[in-house]
Amino acid sequence: MVSDPTPTLSALDPKIAALIDRMLAGDRLALARLITQVENRTAAVPAIMRAMHARAGHAYVVGITGPPGAGKSTVVDRLTAAVRAENATVGIVAVDPSSPFTGGAVLGDRIRMQAHALDTGVFIRSMATRGSLGGLSRATSEVIKLLGAFGFDWVLVETVGVGQTELDIMKLADTTVVVLVPESGDAIQTMKAGLMEAADVFVVNKADRPGAPALVAELRFNVHLHHASPASCTDVDWEIPVLTAEAQNNVGIAELLREIRRHRAALEAAGALAARRRARRRAEFEMLLVERFRAKVQRDFRSGDLGTAADEVAEGRVDPYSAVDRILGRPDLLALIGGD
Repeated sequence: MVSDPTPTLSALDPKIAALIDRMLAGDRLALARLITQVENRTAAVPAIMRAMHARAGHAYVVGITGPPGAGKSTVVDRLTAAVRAENATVGIVAVDPSSPFTGGAVLGDRIRMQAHALDTGVFIRSMATRGSLGGLSRATSEVIKLLGAFGFDWVLVETVGVGQTELDIMKLADTTVVVLVPESGDAIQTMKAGLMEAADVFVVNKADRPGAPALVAELRFNVHLHHASPASCTDVDWEIPVLTAEAQNNVGIAELLREIRRHRAALEAAGALAARRRARRRAEFEMLLVERFRAKVQRDFRSGDLGTAADEVAEGRVDPYSAVDRILGRPDLLALIGGD
């Protein structure tokens, strides 16, 4: 039986164990330092996440996505204020472009939402995409779990705005809000980008600008057609609402919050929220298993029998399919892959 090489909580560096205890007791500085551990993919991450597991599903996660310049940060800022007015707590993950020099976030969290910087009911963290094509960093889902385990009622995830690849948010969020502006392109481009499948709520921001009524009308027409199509059948009966807003002036934000709550109620009534979260946990397990297996295979390629098989394939003496079949048929090689 191969032992698990990742550290248990008791085997952790005492400083990390202390951070976990402090974070679970409500220490915001400890939360920030644990997020840094997760972002940097340190050896302590598996044990940190084990400690969060039982408490990680508390928060309701809302994704805010859309093209650059749509006003997503302003929408998040105003939505946060609306939630806080009801005495609920909010954790914000702002996924920013990566610096080409440091790999860190180009934009700072305090630049975005200064009005909430001193509010103890709000926690804001900027994260870098670190090359993720989907607009979300690899660690975002784990940071969401940390915020949930800390006790935040809501987690708002604002994505970087990278266009057609920005669909990863639908894999993490319970409700996905797509923010558009009249000059960001017509509704047909939105359909091409796949955002019709990603969106649970559309918001046409900066609705006082020319072209907004036409965009709203076209979106509503396409939403209705999409909802009526047999191909759109999902686990919940939900026709995507198309809202207008002027987030800078706090117009339309109360309506947005109401639609998010209505979507949550629809998910819960259909049993879809629990089902989606189960599917999300299963997908995470599969991803981690494949990731760990790939790392072990790559390690054995450098100094083991797999390296010999790879050389035979590279030199043309064995075709890759036969080589893979041979490896998978040898328990001793599989044991080598599974071990250290």
